[in-house]
Amino acid sequence: MPKILVIYFSKTNHTKKMAEEIYDELKNCDAKIDLVDVSNLDYDSIPSYDAYIIGSPNYFGTMAAEIKLFFDKSVRYFKKLEGKVAAAFTSAGMIGGGGDAVVLDILKACLVHGMVVKGETRIGHFGPVAIGDPDERALKECRFLAKDIYELTQKLNG
Repeated sequence: MPKILVIYFSKTNHTKKMAEEIYDELKNCDAKIDLVDVSNLDYDSIPSYDAYIIGSPNYFGTMAAEIKLFFDKSVRYFKKLEGKVAAAFTSAGMIGGGGDAVVLDILKACLVHGMVVKGETRIGHFGPVAIGDPDERALKECRFLAKDIYELTQKLNG
């Protein structure tokens, strides 16, 4: 049974709603799931997960400082996260406001850890992006991402 961490930072609750949608979808899977606001994360637990789904609001076209701090602190586990699955999502203020850049920044940090990142063909290619409060399109993408990451994690963990 894979162990999946859904971690996020949210001030307006937009990113939190997306994280909760992902978590709710994962509850239908045979997995152990933790939904954690990054400010409440036990950093010593990081290596115990098989997959990470990470969400951040869009701040000036990049991830929030709180999510960047997560990656900064994760350096102590460098090479211990290699081969684990990662995905990302974000909420942005407007179309063209840099949502894809935020998702790519998160995925880039995951790739530095040697994590496995899967592109998407049926939703936003890099991961879900909501514009403001997540609408049904964004929530549907969150549900799809949850299932997809669960299935990939199952496949890789045999």
